[in-house]
Amino acid sequence: MGSNIDKAMERLDQMDQVRNQLSTMSFESFLEMLVRSPRQVLRNIFQFFHDMVKAHIGEGHDEYPDDPESIGFRDYDCARLFVEGSDNPFFADRLFANRLVRLVENLRRGSQQNKIYIFDGPPGCGKSTFLNNLLRKFEEYANTDDGLRLEVNWRLDRKLLGDHSSHPQGPLIEKLHRLLGEAEDFEEFEGAPDEARAAWRERQLGKDQNSYLHGAYVEVPCPSHDHPILMIPRPIRRQFLEDLFHESDFLEILFNDKEYEWVLRDEPCTICQALYQSLLDRLKSHRQVMGMVFTRPYVFNRRLGEGISIFNPGDVTTRRPFFTDPVLQKRINMLMRGAHQVQYVYSRYAQTNNGIYALMDIKQKNTGRLVELHNIISEGVHKVETIEESVSSLFLALMNPEDKANIEGIPSFSDRIEYVNIPYVLDIRTEIKILLSVFGSHVTANFLPRVLENFARIIVSTRMKTHSRALTEWLGSAEKYNLYCDKHYRLLKMELYAGLIPPWLVEEDLKRFNTKVRRKLLAESETEGRKGLSGRDSIKIFSEFHSRYAKEGKLINMNMLYTYFTKVRKDLSEQIPTGFLDALLSLNDYTVLQQVKEALYYYNEERISKDIQNYLFALNYDLGASVICEYTGEPLTISEEYLTAIEYKLLGRGVGAARRKEFRKETQRQFTSKTLTQEMLLEGTTIAKTALFLQLRERYVHNLKEKVLDPFIENENFRRAIKDCGTDDFKTYDDRIRNEVSFMMNNLQEKHHYTSQGAKEVCMDIIDRGLVGKFNQEQKRPEPQTS
Repeated sequence: MGSNIDKAMERLDQMDQVRNQLSTMSFESFLEMLVRSPRQVLRNIFQFFHDMVKAHIGEGHDEYPDDPESIGFRDYDCARLFVEGSDNPFFADRLFANRLVRLVENLRRGSQQNKIYIFDGPPGCGKSTFLNNLLRKFEEYANTDDGLRLEVNWRLDRKLLGDHSSHPQGPLIEKLHRLLGEAEDFEEFEGAPDEARAAWRERQLGKDQNSYLHGAYVEVPCPSHDHPILMIPRPIRRQFLEDLFHESDFLEILFNDKEYEWVLRDEPCTICQALYQSLLDRLKSHRQVMGMVFTRPYVFNRRLGEGISIFNPGDVTTRRPFFTDPVLQKRINMLMRGAHQVQYVYSRYAQTNNGIYALMDIKQKNTGRLVELHNIISEGVHKVETIEESVSSLFLALMNPEDKANIEGIPSFSDRIEYVNIPYVLDIRTEIKILLSVFGSHVTANFLPRVLENFARIIVSTRMKTHSRALTEWLGSAEKYNLYCDKHYRLLKMELYAGLIPPWLVEEDLKRFNTKVRRKLLAESETEGRKGLSGRDSIKIFSEFHSRYAKEGKLINMNMLYTYFTKVRKDLSEQIPTGFLDALLSLNDYTVLQQVKEALYYYNEERISKDIQNYLFALNYDLGASVICEYTGEPLTISEEYLTAIEYKLLGRGVGAARRKEFRKETQRQFTSKTLTQEMLLEGTTIAKTALFLQLRERYVHNLKEKVLDPFIENENFRRAIKDCGTDDFKTYDDRIRNEVSFMMNNLQEKHHYTSQGAKEVCMDIIDRGLVGKFNQEQKRPEPQTS
């Protein structure tokens, strides 16, 4: 028992050691830290907020890193920021994650300060959860080594300042001062019982005697959490920093980057300014004054309102216009010999200076709080009695669309508000994460692959607008894609919103998918997700759907999904766009067919590689030439027939001569201008690893896969073998059929996560419904995209 207690108590000692490592330090020690780690030490709230967010979500993932038309629409993993360690996780879709990153990037650069940032979204979108989780992570990060920030803490040296208590008449003056000041403070206890009044007097006298008359210093914390560098007088601050960072690469960044403008521009709070000037008047030495400037960690505590304050609409507004510390004020006055040059007075905004001040919904009392912020945001100052208090905080708020009427009557606010859209989820992967967080990941075992994703697509479709000008201008009529997409391109938009380019887009359209189109599409996303089925609706619908169809031994398939939304819940079908469910079924058929083809297909990788290398080499010679390929060592006779045979494998037999010649010319141009000169000669890349080779290989494999089912589709033995796979009857089929079926079944399970039962079901369904013929008709499978 005793050893357990000792071990537990040692844990407390370890916490003390960590705390002591971050204890108060002198200004010179602060400067040493600054020189070692300038980027970490020189951070205001906006730079710090950026660092906090990026520390949790990283740089994001780009599925198409070599895409020249990329607009930086990355996949950010926000789990560490909003999900991990949270009782109520918030799931940010890709659109919102990129919105948040753009916001913090702008904050870091200092381009959007002096504003309040209002996260605007419909009820049920998770705004409150988002803000609570964000502030919780902010507080956690701020109190770690990586999130360390420092604030000013003055130590007034009694000996250096000639404390009155060291004079013979000191005790008498102290006693008289206490009696005079007591009346002012004691007013707060008027009407209190005599016992309470007496106890208060005794505590105050004891506190003054113990804390004032003993100790070498008077500690004066900066209530505005000023950054220590601001204590250097502004007129000499630039030269001071030049001396400090002499011959350092950081100096140019400090003086030229907009994100560090505050270092040279900002002033300390009024209390610190008054202290500095008063001490300078007494000591006549800037260095001696700076010797009393110490720094300590800026400790954030939301519950105490230090560094983080969040107000709900019903929270009562404090009746105190300002705060002070009477005992500390007396100490300052005594050290300054009663000059009353330093008034230790501050407002509640000082407590969140260089921190976050947040309003949870702009309604009721929060409307008044927002109005009160107007001058603070626009001018950066707040009047406290006769004192101007500097305020540089990150102001955040939440708002429902209907609450905008509460601030529409304040036109001067329009240029001080930056709205950040936080709509219903428009990324199907995020919608699935939300469902699995509620119902558990085990429910996926009850679905055929893609069915759960299609449930999410149906929910998301209700949140999208009918028409997309950006997609219509880019692609025109959707008729050419009627086997893969709905007529208003919602299915396409869902993929693009998730950062994916569907493989069924034709090459001509891919070439036109440029930066301009992508920016227009993202701009349209700002107006979507404000109506439709909410997150709460989605959870309720999924619960009912899963309970109805999740049966032992039977996987939930697309027919069940279609039936549920068209017959069981006809009320929901009215919210689903017309024709969307049929288009979803067709896209699912196409996708499953491609999975089965890929599962059945195997190929001679060496032969494919040699064909492509030979073709690239041959393009550099005239027709009729006989050459030895430098890459494969094989003899080649360059003829139209030879080139056409390879191009059929790359483009498909349905492609005409004009298209083949255009493709041949473009491929030869890419090979000579980039592949050969840059990748191979300059970078030393082998031909089989160049971007062009990999693109051509993808085309080659794709066209081979297209016909892989044709030899089997009319073979009744093939169908029966699929049905009998896994039974004793399967042994009765010839070796070729058994090998093909087993190979296909294993690949479907390993590559596409089907169960053995699910793999059988989808293969039988493809054959019985003639899906191979459906997608082999006029609507030819498009060529795969290239970056």
